Amino acid sequence: MDKKELFNQFVAFTTAVHQVTHELTQNVKIDNITPVQYKILEYIKVSQPVTPTEISDCQHMSLPNTSRELRKLQERKLIEKISDTEDRRKHYVCLTEDGEKIMGEAFACIEARFQQLIQHASKKDLEDINYALNILDEKVFNPKS
Repeated sequence: MDKKELFNQFVAFTTAVHQVTHELTQNVKIDNITPVQYKILEYIKVSQPVTPTEISDCQHMSLPNTSRELRKLQERKLIEKISDTEDRRKHYVCLTEDGEKIMGEAFACIEARFQQLIQHASKKDLEDINYALNILDEKVFNPKS
């Protein structure tokens, strides 16, 4: 396969992923949580523990803006900062028990929407989707160098 054609297919695929992600997460309401804060909580949920810099990079936010949003989430007791045992200047961010509960509720809503998307998929289709996701994860998103 031509690598340029593969690249164009990949761009179309990632665009579709963003669209489906938007549709799945649209209107997932958590009391008094802004969309930016939700995205931060979502990232922490799937990647914890993470550093503020990792959050900043992933969310395409400046570090000062990230720090401000993290402070707000910490005041609401949804996240906690943990000092690195080897380097006290470095901090990691994790969800608290309340943060885990809120994200569990949000993910349950998203999962219900996802289940609707795949409700008519055959067993073979589900196996193919699983295989494709594993290959993408292994070869594109998290390749071992």
